[in-house]
Amino acid sequence: MNGNRPRLYVGNLPYQLTVDELKDFFNGAGNVTDAAIITDRDSGRSKGFGFVEFATAEDASRAQGMFNGAQLKNRTLKVDLAKPRQNKAGPREGGGGGGSSFG
Repeated sequence: MNGNRPRLYVGNLPYQLTVDELKDFFNGAGNVTDAAIITDRDSGRSKGFGFVEFATAEDASRAQGMFNGAQLKNRTLKVDLAKPRQNKAGPREGGGGGGSSFG
């Protein structure tokens, strides 16, 4: 994901939802440039939340208004502006590897 584009956090996603389904759903509000569903590192299963990136702030704002509280496969979505990603220091200085490739 491009750190310069507006990004929304999407919570309470159905666990079987695919990234393509997430993109298609949010395309109803504007131009989706990328999307990701966060998965458990060990099991690979969805954690029930993800992020959707839009071409413009207007599209992201429209999507937040349209889809916060909306139903998707019998789940009520929580949609909010994504907070900037924090660099996490590991147990040692300068540290920490791992994490997702989401950035």
